[in-house]
Amino acid sequence: MRQFFGKSQSGDLQEAVRGLNNPQLIMLLSNDEQFEKHVAQLEKLFPKVPSIGCIGMSYDTEVVEKGVAVTAFTDGVSASANVLEEVSTMPVKYIERLKQDINEVNGSSRDTVCIDFCSGNDACVLTTIYSVLGPLNIPLVGGTGDAGKISANGKIYQDAVAYAIVKNNGGRVKTYKENIYHQMGDYYFIASKTDKANYIIGELNGRSAKQVYQDILHVTEKEILTQTFKNPFGKINGDDTCIISIKEVTGNALTCFRQVNDSDVLIMLELGDFRKIVKDTIQMIKNDFPKRSAVFSVNCLFRYLLFNDNNYMQEYLQEMSALGNHVGLVGYGEHYNNRFVNQSMTCVVFE
Repeated sequence: MRQFFGKSQSGDLQEAVRGLNNPQLIMLLSNDEQFEKHVAQLEKLFPKVPSIGCIGMSYDTEVVEKGVAVTAFTDGVSASANVLEEVSTMPVKYIERLKQDINEVNGSSRDTVCIDFCSGNDACVLTTIYSVLGPLNIPLVGGTGDAGKISANGKIYQDAVAYAIVKNNGGRVKTYKENIYHQMGDYYFIASKTDKANYIIGELNGRSAKQVYQDILHVTEKEILTQTFKNPFGKINGDDTCIISIKEVTGNALTCFRQVNDSDVLIMLELGDFRKIVKDTIQMIKNDFPKRSAVFSVNCLFRYLLFNDNNYMQEYLQEMSALGNHVGLVGYGEHYNNRFVNQSMTCVVFE
């Protein structure tokens, strides 16, 4: 298979698709002002080609912050695209679409991946989708776009998730998740007075969540929202750690980007040697896949901001280009199989 990436920093879709021929799947990454126009244009240019889209920054060896980018798979790919609606209330109502699409591409765990773009309510979405993918061992990579809108096959949706089932007819696929944080000290917290609907942590070990965070890290209230780049919370999930980023201070509580429940056990995380961790990830992928057709990744917005603050973003994209054709999305939350994670990188590698 082959991966095409075209971009326009000015938002000119015609420029972005120049040179694209016979796509089997198209992924549109646009900006808020032009998204609906771009979705309609793309459908006219490539009618009946499966497509998904969202609002967000994209990248290959440089970042497209406000323009438009098109990623497409060609040559040796079978794909279908669709949408699950009503994700805030009942996405399972549309689950037959997903089952039919997997059957249509004759997907298997060895050569098939699901890529999704979500408008929100990620945890519920992933639980629903993985009820089908899990028993088939088909992996998933994706993320959340901006402005609560996504597209599928030329139509705009809100409160929905767009997904593509992609089968690599020429080899394997495998997904990866990169975590650049590790546990700090021996802090363990029991969460209480949580608001699941609004992702709020009221107390940790019976004390104000805001005060606990400030006391440990010696930061002011204003500094909390930037300190979370270096010190998010973590929730241990088996042999994995789910990163929980702080979104805002709400009184004496902390509002996060991920749901926390009463009695959840949290830990404090700290930033590791991200340059070394990135090099290790690249080497692991090279070891697993001596020959690679393409890599599609989702990097968290907070990673993008952190890397920019450390003058590393451009270097990071250059390093990842050692894998070959590497492109992706800057997301507002990352998806990895049935997990909704923060401040991470997830990717799918095609042999």
